[in-house]
Amino acid sequence: MSKRFFVTGTDTDAGKTLIACAILEKAKAEGLTTRAMKPLAAGSEDIEGQRQNIDAYLLQHHATESLDYSQVNPVLLNAPAAPHIVAEKENRRLSARQLTGFINGFMMNKADFYVVEGAGGWYVPLSYRETVADAIKPLNLSVILVVGLKLGCLNHALLTLKAMHSDGVKLAGWVGSQVDPEMAFMEENVETLKNMIGAPCLGVVPFMENPDPVAAASYLRLP
Repeated sequence: MSKRFFVTGTDTDAGKTLIACAILEKAKAEGLTTRAMKPLAAGSEDIEGQRQNIDAYLLQHHATESLDYSQVNPVLLNAPAAPHIVAEKENRRLSARQLTGFINGFMMNKADFYVVEGAGGWYVPLSYRETVADAIKPLNLSVILVVGLKLGCLNHALLTLKAMHSDGVKLAGWVGSQVDPEMAFMEENVETLKNMIGAPCLGVVPFMENPDPVAAASYLRLP
């Protein structure tokens, strides 16, 4: 039976893409076929002659199963900012139902292991009425929380955890991603998270000047 995960973070720069790609590498190393997508991305650039989002591009290339870019990232906004604001500027409409439909279609293609990466944190708005969480709640996806290890991460992690519990989703585990190379008392912060998050710690990835999913995978275990 396939495993299906949604990767979210405590903040925009928590390291979601590095961890998502590292999880894909870990699954591949264990002989699993993988598919990955980022249904909504804000921020595009010219990559290989096409407007693409770099995070979605990386997910596409770290999965074992080949998909067209439009399947990996069906909703691409140009500016790297809050999606609902950019969508309004670009005269586009975002909805949770739309994203849920894209994810359901993506998971109809057979694989052992699916990774769906979110945009920003758990409650990033799609409009004044909906958030990314509203697109994920109807789906049978377990959540992997990426905690960006920096000052303030304890509060961010516990607030996100409380929100997910309130929304009735299952937390498969969490990963610590060191985003501040000079974070004080990092080990003590990680120990606090291990004691206060009621889900397994899947690993702690140290700060990487040049993020490398293959190297990061060595610090992780699969849920």
